[in-house]
Amino acid sequence: MKYYSTNNTNHLVGLREAVLNGLAPDNGLYMPERIPAFPEVFFSSLPQKSFREIAFAVANAFLSGDIDEDQLRKIIEHTISFDAPLVEIEENVFSLELFHGPTLAFKDFGARFMSQVLGYFAGQQEKEIVILVATSGDTGSAAANGFLGVAGTRVVVLYPSGKVSEIQEKQFTTLGNNIIALEVSGTFDDCQDLVKQAFLDRELKDKFFLTSANSINISRLIPQMFYYFYAWSRMEHKDKIIFSVPSGNFGNLTAGLIAKRMDLPIHHFVAATNINDAVPQYLDSKKFTPKPSVTTISNAMDVGNPSNFARMLDLYHHDFEKLSSDITGYSFTDDETKKAMNDVYRNSDYILDPHGAVGYLGLKRYQSKYSKSAGVFLETAHPAKFLETVSQTLKQPVEIPELLKNYLLKEKKTINVSSEFADFKKILLQILY
Repeated sequence: MKYYSTNNTNHLVGLREAVLNGLAPDNGLYMPERIPAFPEVFFSSLPQKSFREIAFAVANAFLSGDIDEDQLRKIIEHTISFDAPLVEIEENVFSLELFHGPTLAFKDFGARFMSQVLGYFAGQQEKEIVILVATSGDTGSAAANGFLGVAGTRVVVLYPSGKVSEIQEKQFTTLGNNIIALEVSGTFDDCQDLVKQAFLDRELKDKFFLTSANSINISRLIPQMFYYFYAWSRMEHKDKIIFSVPSGNFGNLTAGLIAKRMDLPIHHFVAATNINDAVPQYLDSKKFTPKPSVTTISNAMDVGNPSNFARMLDLYHHDFEKLSSDITGYSFTDDETKKAMNDVYRNSDYILDPHGAVGYLGLKRYQSKYSKSAGVFLETAHPAKFLETVSQTLKQPVEIPELLKNYLLKEKKTINVSSEFADFKKILLQILY
């Protein structure tokens, strides 16, 4: 399988180059040259398959020929070491719980898969791989924990100062070893811009082997398809299933769209955002207008200029009518999010985190307008990761899992940096030598 740049379809590279470079030289994102489709018999067999078997089949459709099957099975076994259960909280409303991994967030799937793929390729070269990660919360913790101790790699996490929860921050600022945390005076978009500029800087590219663990990297995107197939296989009634995806940088939704292109019978997607609503606005107006991100209680979705929107457009060949026929977009305020958290807890005794609450709201709005069919919203993080917000909203304490308690006891270690690229580059040169 070859991969092309969203900025130039004639720029084709193999999987190794696409994964190791992260971004194409023209600043485009890599996409597979074709989307392999599964036959109908494959889908009829899914309910009898395990999560690992499903994940292997999906991964092998893209990676066959680049990673041998035995090695890929080992990567899948490492990645899928926890479940993603479906929980029905109301009639025809299911929560897909993606927070049962080591950092209690959906990004554990992508980070664990990517760390193994990058580790596989790192063993084939002499130069250390430096992974740059911009995070608004969970990407940093998942990537840092996924790559912790992986030979031949070093991880630099950039995060906006004061804009991630304490627990999220502790999950990637207390690890040490091959993990370095940079606390940026700015927003997530500033962090993401610094990473993108680093990839385009000739001096940095000459001195270091840079790549990214954000969803701009194709090896982060592929494993996010796994749980769409798995969730669909576990639904009792599989006709016209709707998936509502709480969205920030839109990697999660893009993975679902690719799964649908592989003929997974998903009826429709809801792109559910907080007030950082560039994509819902596009779906309403046909105009994409990125803007500075605004801080909300669903902080992992505070993205004003989502990178994966380029992949979404590419997947539909920039055809607005086709794209909008598969996706409906809604945005919600913090007050609406808090109300949903309270309503669901009162009616169903189920605790939503703020991001899952946005996904729930998106699903309910779509069902009220268009279809009463069964729907799944992605519950992307454990509520305790947003302890203060959840406990204050529900007016009661939230139990903290032991995994998170252990992080809170550790000492935070970060390096402060401005949002100016020259400052970031100077510090990067210092810490990597």
